[in-house]
Amino acid sequence: MTPMNPVEITRGTSPVILGLPHTGTHVPPDIRERLNDEGKKLRDTDWHIHTLYDGLLPAATTVRATFHRYVIDANRDPSGESLYPGQTTTGLIPRIDFDDQPIWREGMEPDEAETARRVREFHAPYHAALAAEIARVKAQHGIAVLYDCHSIRPVIPYLFEGVLPDFNVGTDNGRTCDPRIEQATFGVCERAEGYTSILNGRFRGGWATRHYGRPEEGVHAIQMELTQSTHLADTAETFAYDPARAGRLRPHLAEILTSIEAIAYQIAGARS
Repeated sequence: MTPMNPVEITRGTSPVILGLPHTGTHVPPDIRERLNDEGKKLRDTDWHIHTLYDGLLPAATTVRATFHRYVIDANRDPSGESLYPGQTTTGLIPRIDFDDQPIWREGMEPDEAETARRVREFHAPYHAALAAEIARVKAQHGIAVLYDCHSIRPVIPYLFEGVLPDFNVGTDNGRTCDPRIEQATFGVCERAEGYTSILNGRFRGGWATRHYGRPEEGVHAIQMELTQSTHLADTAETFAYDPARAGRLRPHLAEILTSIEAIAYQIAGARS
C-alpha cells in the first residue's frame, strides 16, 4: 500500500527551503517483495542527511520524501528523460544500483503501467508539496531558494572515476541561481579546511534543481552532494552516522545556509 504520507513538510519563515528527496527508506510491502536481496539493502540511500542538516537553519522549511528512491526517484524527470545524456546514471525507477547490480527479482521489474502509478502516488505528491512551499515562501518574501540536500558514497566506479570531492555543488553551470548564491556556497566549501570541493563537476544539479531554479522569476535552486565519508562511520555496509565527523562538517553547512539566507534577503530587498 502507498504510505499515508509520501512527503513530510516542516514549514518555516526563512526564504530558504531544504529539499530532501533521497533520505526516505519506506518501501511499501507490494514493492518490497519485488526487490531482490541486493535491492532490499537500499544501499543508494542519502543516509542520515536529514539528521545532518537538522537545526542548522532553524527557520528553514524542509520538504522530505519518505519513500525510497528505488520506489521512484523524486530527483528525476517524471518523463524519464536522462539528466546526463551519454553518461552512466540511474533512471526514474532504477533497474540497477550504483554498482550496476540488478535490484529487482527477475521478471518483477516495474513496467510502464507500474511506473505511471508510482509517478502518480509518490513522485507527484512530493513535487506538489515542494512547489507549494516554494510558492508560499516566494509570496512571503518575494524570493525562494531551494537548497537540495544529497549525499553519495565517495567511490563508485560504475558512475565516476576516482574519488569524488567532499562538496559537490551544482547549479547547472550557473543557470539555476543568482551568482551570489553560487559564489557564497562554493566559497565556504573552498575555505573548509580538510575538505575538497568542486563546482558543477560530475553533479550539476538534479531534476529538482534544474526544474525549479528560475532566478529571473525569483526562484533560485542549488544542489549540494556531499560524500558520505564526511559524516558516516561506514560507507559500505552499515552506513552508521558518525557524530564526530558530522560535528566537524555541520558548522560549514550552517555557514552556507546562513549565507544563502542573507543573500536572499538582499536580493529581495533590492527588488522591492
